[in-house]
Amino acid sequence: MDKYLKALCFWFLLLTVSISFSQEFVRNKYNFNADWKLKSGDFVEAKNINFNDKNWESVTLPHAYNQKEAFKKSIEDITTGIVWYRKKFKLPQGISNKKIFLEFEGIRQGGVIYVNGTKIGMHENGVMAFGLDISEFIKPYPFQNIVALRIDNDWKYKEQKTGSTFQWNNNNFNANYGGIPKNVFLHITDKLYQTLPLYSSLETTGTYIHATQINIPGKSALITAESQVKNEYAIPKTFSYQVELFDMENKKVAEFSGEKITIAPGEIKTIKASQQLQSLYFWSWGYGYLYTVKTILKVDGKVIDEVHTKTGFRKTEFKKGEVVLNDRVIQIKGYAQRTSNEWPAIGMSVPAWLSDFSNQLVVEGNGNLVRWMHVTPWKQDIESCDRVGLMQAMPAGDAEKDAKGEQWNHRVNLMRDAIIYNRNNPSIIFYECGNEVISEPHMQEMKSLRNTYDPYGGRAIGSREMLDSQEAEYGGEMLYINKSAKKPLWATEYSRDEGLRKYWDEYSPPYHKEGEGPLYRGQNAADYNHNQDRHAIENVVRWNDYFRERPGTGKRVNSGGVNIIFSDSNTHHRGESNYRTSGEVDAMRIPKDGFFTHQVIWDGWVDIEKHRTHLLGHWNYTNTTAKKEYVVSTGDQVELFVNGKSKGFGTRSNSFLFTFDNIQWESGTIKAVSYNAKGAILSEATKTTSGAPFAIKLSKHTNPNGMLADGADVALVDVEVVDKDGIRCPTNNAMIEFSVAGDATWLGGIAQGPDNYILLKNLPVENGVNRIMLQSTLKSGAIRVTAKSEGLQSSEIVLNATAVSTENGLSKQLPGADLLSNLQKGPTPETASYTLKRNPVFISHATALSNNEDVYKSYDDNELTEWSNDGKISTGRIVYTLTKPSAINECVVKFTGWRTKSYPIRILADGKEVYKGDTMQSLGYITLPLKPVLAQQITIELTGINSEKDAFDKIIEVEANKELDLFKDKTAVDAKGQLRIVEIEFYEKQNE
Repeated sequence: MDKYLKALCFWFLLLTVSISFSQEFVRNKYNFNADWKLKSGDFVEAKNINFNDKNWESVTLPHAYNQKEAFKKSIEDITTGIVWYRKKFKLPQGISNKKIFLEFEGIRQGGVIYVNGTKIGMHENGVMAFGLDISEFIKPYPFQNIVALRIDNDWKYKEQKTGSTFQWNNNNFNANYGGIPKNVFLHITDKLYQTLPLYSSLETTGTYIHATQINIPGKSALITAESQVKNEYAIPKTFSYQVELFDMENKKVAEFSGEKITIAPGEIKTIKASQQLQSLYFWSWGYGYLYTVKTILKVDGKVIDEVHTKTGFRKTEFKKGEVVLNDRVIQIKGYAQRTSNEWPAIGMSVPAWLSDFSNQLVVEGNGNLVRWMHVTPWKQDIESCDRVGLMQAMPAGDAEKDAKGEQWNHRVNLMRDAIIYNRNNPSIIFYECGNEVISEPHMQEMKSLRNTYDPYGGRAIGSREMLDSQEAEYGGEMLYINKSAKKPLWATEYSRDEGLRKYWDEYSPPYHKEGEGPLYRGQNAADYNHNQDRHAIENVVRWNDYFRERPGTGKRVNSGGVNIIFSDSNTHHRGESNYRTSGEVDAMRIPKDGFFTHQVIWDGWVDIEKHRTHLLGHWNYTNTTAKKEYVVSTGDQVELFVNGKSKGFGTRSNSFLFTFDNIQWESGTIKAVSYNAKGAILSEATKTTSGAPFAIKLSKHTNPNGMLADGADVALVDVEVVDKDGIRCPTNNAMIEFSVAGDATWLGGIAQGPDNYILLKNLPVENGVNRIMLQSTLKSGAIRVTAKSEGLQSSEIVLNATAVSTENGLSKQLPGADLLSNLQKGPTPETASYTLKRNPVFISHATALSNNEDVYKSYDDNELTEWSNDGKISTGRIVYTLTKPSAINECVVKFTGWRTKSYPIRILADGKEVYKGDTMQSLGYITLPLKPVLAQQITIELTGINSEKDAFDKIIEVEANKELDLFKDKTAVDAKGQLRIVEIEFYEKQNE
């Protein structure tokens, strides 16, 4: 009997081995977000296998333990401390002698990770993804495994090894949503495998897909796939490397291979294969075309490892002060957005489709780039920008200044890790090394990382400012306008004014007086308590400076800028609310007038390519109301009509703003008609008076594939108060009472009031509209939402949550994997993005009566140098000799102290006066119109004493004493006879 059993066991074992060797094993990536438990507090025994967590909160990741405080509390008051997360799971059946890895997209801040009671690693920077090799600590099926994390999200968290804090863990910038606010994955691979791109934790670099020899008109490129391969067998392995390329319809469009490779035990090798491909579709703004690249390892013809990388191909250049995408110049138009990118009551831990919802709004508003602020964005947002066609500037980690010692080492290590982890994402166009200028050696060190780990990615690396850096490949100040004939300079943030969506104007409920609100740091805070009209107008005023100096306007040009911020944010604030209201959409992504304003003034790669018009505000007032009406338009002139009667043409300012004084309200329709200079209609916009509030209207936004019953998905429900014809009532602020039937977690919305109405089921509409959010549970089925309000017809909407397959804590349904790309804007246009507006006239040399040795600094294409006289009016004179006699009609100049100082000057052309007046204050450059006189010498001279007045009400940065306009001479206010020039340019009319 014993012999019989032994023989049976032998044959069973042989059969099992035979089956296992006859079947191909392909690596698996599992969604590891399900079945977690968490509890605030420090529980030393929680790392142990048998610890009782029965009464802990059950959650599906991503989930920050304090996320329900988002927008309820000010950033500095959000809960910090210790939290524990635990998860029980089983490996799939049949998994043995394989490699097992955990990939965390990020935790906040520092954490210790345990598997089955054993400490296996730490992660402390609070930003970056990291991985853990847990192969030796995991038990096979049917045994249960335990993963536990102890996480500390203290603002002052210190790295255990060095005792150093992390510079970017700063309570001004990104809200501290602690715990595991991002996705987690489990990878199972063969012992011969392509590594994961998780350098600091695993010291591996993964795959790298890139394109060179790009021919945009010919739609071709040399596509190269590189994979780092590791052999953890005890014997050498010989394998082949195969690459397959699939388009967006999942059609295989290319297949190519590298040479066979033999790799020794324990060895790591990087292998690659390339092929010239035709008929390619290139990734572009608003055209998120992506390919799936499969890199495959085969041993004896059998697949043993296969990695899928979703990526796109595009061409970039950074030259002549311009950014070029796919051979077409593009001026940066977008937003500086907090990396936390949060929503009320859920923080940053939203499903992937909601990241697309938010990021695609930027594109629909004609933004083309998002500059994430201070720390590397979540991989989910990076991939979202790939899909929606939104360029990105990716930082590593910083605060408001350069760093040294361990804090600089943190920044270098984080940038290296971020480059390796994100280098296959085509939407990343810039690597940002600092939110403030860094030293040249530091810039060189960062650039070396780019050159080492992403030499073919087509990405410029730089930092804020770095205007005269020889190492940085782009730069640009905060708030101000920079120009260059060399590397592109774009504003890393501008227009930080704030205003609640609730405030239309002084004539609409709640009749908020423009600018009224509490002081900020003891100073008037009118710029942070705007009504919507003024906030939108300010967007026009600020952008006009960049538009005026755009590519096509000369040899030295501006490459654009990003407005701060896109959506209201649970971060540093200056207005009356406990969160920042600078957004062009509110925290629930409901547009303010600023959103539509940008949609008008940004519609083009450089020049305006599609004409638009937008009427600010609404058309629901009373018979006693007569007010200014504002129209934002791309036309040369705008005519206003009330109920078909012309009210004349508006006064144009700042290129896009048209103002109509004393317009008497009449019930009906107001219409703005935009014309070109010849009187042809370009575009129109109308607004109609709504009737009395009659009913509540509900509409929904869900995952395009339906709401998932996974405990993490969400649905948005819009609530509007409408009249009998279904027109929104734009001045209604009714309180709405919601009720929910079915399995869902109420997250609610946001409104002005106690605790911002966070998590409450009663909250008002603002300007006739609001939006609420519900989160799924683990139960599928119908979710019925009812909304009612006194005096209004109630409304009901049904959401359906569909079941999700999860087994033993693992799921093959990966977050965002089935989301489609946005292709609405189409491929990059083949036409030029701008026309030449004027001809630059070049300076041969110059002379001055004072500091003549510095005169070149006034036209050296370096905004960190200047020429100045000695403070006497008599020496305030500089003569420029042109390379040839020219009829100059414009002088573009940047005076030192441009924000505060006015210079009384006159300009002479070969001795003839062509301009006289006081210069205006600005955010950089001003354009002075000159009488065109053929001349070769242009003289600028001071005619009187300077005057001082801040034209922008003392723009305040987080660091209140920070110098913002290069005016570093503390005695300058008393030196009334100064003439100080940073850069000067001369132009003549473009030949027709």
